Amino acid sequence: MASRSSAQRPNGATQGKICQFKLVLLGESAVGKSSLVLRFVKGQFHEYQESTIGAAFLTQTVCLDDTTVKFEIWDTAGQERYHSLAPMYYRGAQAAIVVYDITNQDTFGRAKTWVKELQKQASPSIVIALAGNKADLASKRMVDLEEAQAYADEHGLLFMETSAKTAMNVNDIFLAIAQKLPKTDQAAGGSEAAKGRRLVEGAESAQRGPSSCCK
Repeated sequence: MASRSSAQRPNGATQGKICQFKLVLLGESAVGKSSLVLRFVKGQFHEYQESTIGAAFLTQTVCLDDTTVKFEIWDTAGQERYHSLAPMYYRGAQAAIVVYDITNQDTFGRAKTWVKELQKQASPSIVIALAGNKADLASKRMVDLEEAQAYADEHGLLFMETSAKTAMNVNDIFLAIAQKLPKTDQAAGGSEAAKGRRLVEGAESAQRGPSSCCK
């Protein structure tokens, strides 16, 4: 359920509602999932990012006009040996970002597989965004923007090309998801996210990041 409370904006005005949502990132290894999350949560980019083991957990908030949306973000490992763990992370998720590398056609094909799995196995109301990452490497592009946009339109996905390196569209894609999520008491599954967090912290290495509002 959504967590509702009264929050104060910096100017002292009261903000009416806080909603908490579980968001999962899926995609092939090395497409930049962790880099996208790091850029969104901490505003940082590391040229050489270590591979995620199992999943990492971070939080960040997005402020809309009358609502603060708190994302509980599960950044999943892309290696094939971790695929069987994926349902544990996307179960109960209200949103997902499926990431591919625009310089690697195979990762786009894998992203389509993730979308199909989410639409079959995840919540029927899940908001799915498709992110074509590494847009700063457009000179090495292997996946056409038009092809990805057409696929996203056909399957009802949000879509943006992003660059964790330059920050292009990183905040925008999370904001677009926040705007599309329902802001009702029944919308956000905080209890599901909490259960998932406890489960993973007992079995995997979950890393927490700081939460900040209206950055």
